[in-house]
Amino acid sequence: MAIPVAFTVSRSPRERAAFGRNARAHTPRSSHGRFEAATERPDSVEVIERQSASRLAELVPIRYGRMLESPFRFYRGAASIMATDLGSVPDTGLTVQLCGDAHLLNFRLLASPERHLVFDINDFDETLAGPFEWDVKRLAASFVIAARANGFPAGQQDAAAGACVKAYRQRMRRFAGMRTLDIWYAQDDVDRMRELLASSMDRRARRRSAEATARARTRTHLQAFGKLTRVTAEGRRITPDPPLITPLRDLLTDSSESEEAKELRTVVDGYARTLSSERRHLLRRYRLMDMARKVVGVGSVGTRCWILLMLGRDDGDPLLLQAKEAQESVLAAHTGGDHYDNQGRRVVAGQRLIQTTSDIFLGWTHVVGFDGVGRDFYVRQLRDWKGIARPETMDPGFLRLFAQLCGACLARAHARSGDPVAIAAYLGGSDRFDRALTRFAQAYADQNERDFASLGAAVRSGRIHAESL
Repeated sequence: MAIPVAFTVSRSPRERAAFGRNARAHTPRSSHGRFEAATERPDSVEVIERQSASRLAELVPIRYGRMLESPFRFYRGAASIMATDLGSVPDTGLTVQLCGDAHLLNFRLLASPERHLVFDINDFDETLAGPFEWDVKRLAASFVIAARANGFPAGQQDAAAGACVKAYRQRMRRFAGMRTLDIWYAQDDVDRMRELLASSMDRRARRRSAEATARARTRTHLQAFGKLTRVTAEGRRITPDPPLITPLRDLLTDSSESEEAKELRTVVDGYARTLSSERRHLLRRYRLMDMARKVVGVGSVGTRCWILLMLGRDDGDPLLLQAKEAQESVLAAHTGGDHYDNQGRRVVAGQRLIQTTSDIFLGWTHVVGFDGVGRDFYVRQLRDWKGIARPETMDPGFLRLFAQLCGACLARAHARSGDPVAIAAYLGGSDRFDRALTRFAQAYADQNERDFASLGAAVRSGRIHAESL
């Protein structure tokens, strides 16, 4: 397994800082402000089609339909396109464990195992070791794209992207002076969020922050249980809503109940072996009742995703797990690949390295499907105190505040796996890096709109088929 750091313990802080500053020689901070599509840049629709080739054909049109709803929705599904663009230009060589898809909607309120609300990264499908700036660029561009969707003028678009990058740089510089364990224990809980934004939040922003926190506490597994399940003659089962939610029993043809039970046991037994002994003991207190295929997100549509309904003491004691297919990271082709025997394990390892507190039921497995093909999955709770941002409801001031939160959070994630001393030295104390990435964000938002238009043209020409669901 690759270690995503660009330093060793044998180097002193001074040597690590020199390493970071020396990276400016081959990749100046100002160079990040330029983006021009490479001469040999592949057709963006072709990149998406290649990725879709390994997905469920009947669901791929839903993916395209969701991507065509807006340039921002397109961006969420186009991580593979941006990975191709980022991989074609010189990088800093300052390596961290990347989120790989660090757009603003992948930052949200989550529940820690201690039942505290924390602000953290939530999606790790593309996580892999790579240059720190790739995540920062993807995050900054997402704020420009979101601001454009809200009709904000260019100055306010720049302000959101700049606030994100500045928060990243300033917090990374603080991490550079901290003890190693203090960095590892750093956490963005609700109190920390208020501290970060205290000087910037007005009364309205404080009220909206409090409302978002309250909403997140209501988004529990019990809420999902009530919404997604129903009582049938056979007992509690997942409610069908095809093609978005399709129970396993409806996908099996000419098969018996014993075959269905075998399929369910295979998923759970393999996954349970990846848990620590005490969590495996906890999982055994639940019995598996039902399983259904679910369509999730935008970029993930077409991959195999399963909901597992489990019950403990009785019908009012549920556990909902999500087993999501893990394919090779879109970054792998541009970083020399990865060294994992299971892509689900890659996702879990990256999440545990980046997140301060991960789901207690986080694990992975390998499953041979109905077609005889083996696939990798990672497993986690379906919903547990998740507060999701709604950028379309944000005014320019609140979008800037959210950008600060995301930038600071990303810095904490990168400081855990990379070298904060070297990265901070590269970034420096001026706003040169901030200004460069703001220019990049605008240029890439333009490219994203061109790629969005290309997908629309491909649908209109009949090259690909899209469905709105």
